[in-house]
Amino acid sequence: MRHFESSNKGVVVLGPRQSGKTTLINDILALKGWKALTLNGDRRGDWWEVLQSRELSKYKLLLSGYKAVFIDEAQKIPEIGLVLKIILDEMPGLKVLVTSSSSLDLSSKVSEPLTGRVYTYKLFPISQMELGEYLTNFEIKEDLEERLIFGSYPEVFSLEGINQKTEYLSNITDNYLYRDLLEFDGIKNSAKIRDLLKLLSFQVGQQVSINELAMSLGLSRSTVDKYIDLLEKSYVIFRLTGFSRNLRKEATKMDKIYFCDLGIRNTIVGNLNFLSNRSDVGQLWENFLMVERKKRQTYLHKLFSHYFWRLSSGAEIDLVEEEGGVLNGYEFKFGNKKVNPPVSWLQTYPGSSFENINMKNYLDFVCS
Repeated sequence: MRHFESSNKGVVVLGPRQSGKTTLINDILALKGWKALTLNGDRRGDWWEVLQSRELSKYKLLLSGYKAVFIDEAQKIPEIGLVLKIILDEMPGLKVLVTSSSSLDLSSKVSEPLTGRVYTYKLFPISQMELGEYLTNFEIKEDLEERLIFGSYPEVFSLEGINQKTEYLSNITDNYLYRDLLEFDGIKNSAKIRDLLKLLSFQVGQQVSINELAMSLGLSRSTVDKYIDLLEKSYVIFRLTGFSRNLRKEATKMDKIYFCDLGIRNTIVGNLNFLSNRSDVGQLWENFLMVERKKRQTYLHKLFSHYFWRLSSGAEIDLVEEEGGVLNGYEFKFGNKKVNPPVSWLQTYPGSSFENINMKNYLDFVCS
């Protein structure tokens, strides 16, 4: 956010509920010493009608005397994109800071009013790279099992014991996750959302068939597609598409789906057991590395694309990362197991690389 103070652009921080967005903005406001008006989309007040009026005179009356306005959980405010456009265009001396637990276009029929007017950042649950600034590699590895089971929401780190962590994660899942989703597009059936998430939880690391999900849930394919899109835009899950450039036998029709936080995933399936009592450790490891790499590349402002690669013959690579026109393949194995790169990968994409990511080297992959 280094350019924000000297520009007329606003700042939008996107990310999951409880990931620390509000704390971050409040820290910035305290550091700058700006007199700020805070508006929370979760709690309506007299200001709500003012914003909905679209009248500049009322906006100026509401915001007069403040150096900054902080709009928290802005996705709850109808047509928030248009509201912010008016403020940013007509009140250039006002600092505008916004947080949202979903893409702002979920609450606005206009998807482009903020183009060129804001700096947009993403804030995920705490990353391994962030922990590396305070902990040694030994300490981070000692903590790995907890991250695979309870995830990385900031508050999880301060809670003691399985019961406290379980209660906290259940609260997020029940009181935020479903509530937010049900407010969009007239979705009324929370049971179907829960069932869909559970099915997706069990298919981490596998190609997901939308048709099969629709049949299992008794929903249309278009409805399942819509729910998955909402879950992705609300930072609950993210998709990985198949990579293909040269071979007809490269599988690209079905995506893989991962969770933005493993604590949420494990809560959904009702399994917060230790790794020694689980049959899904490989799935947890793959999801963990996927999301931690995503955090790393995002925070380092890397221009990257992520895919998986699979042939109809069964040859596959867990992650293909394209950066600067270079292809890097990564295979994830829990423990210290190694596998050789698929011959078909090296033949089809000469000049690409391949690396095993396991317990020995994973910190280099997600932190360095």
